[in-house]
Amino acid sequence: MVAYAVIRVRGHAGVKKEIEDTMRMLNLTRPNHCVVVPETDSINGMLQKAKDYITWGEVNSETLARMIKFRGRLKGDKPIDDLYIQNHSKFTSIISFAKSVAKDEVKYSDLVDVKPVFRLNPPRKGYGGNKRSFTNGGALGYRGEKINELIERML
Repeated sequence: MVAYAVIRVRGHAGVKKEIEDTMRMLNLTRPNHCVVVPETDSINGMLQKAKDYITWGEVNSETLARMIKFRGRLKGDKPIDDLYIQNHSKFTSIISFAKSVAKDEVKYSDLVDVKPVFRLNPPRKGYGGNKRSFTNGGALGYRGEKINELIERML
């Protein structure tokens, strides 16, 4: 089992209600928002339904640790640090927590008072077209390990 990083690429205009509801269930309410979800059949179905508006792939632990450190937020918009991880989980650092989340041993949302969404910047050098799939030179759909490069450009 692995964890997926899912990023909303496109906005609200012209989105069917059922697709918008699916993205709301994934907590992807705005463009450039990212969530980390486990790989399950139900999640895969949701990703396939919203594939024309999102991109996703397997996130590695190094990228996830950087994302938690720089963009992870608690309620009250407070940043997440190693001390908070030590006090509110069984892990000793952000890196060990990120490794466990990337292997899908724990969920990111299991952390107390954490906001489930990472608010990222638009990517440097752009998405490369937000109307075509990744396999056709665009930005949408499944991109595998290449999601880590996109996240690095968005941090």
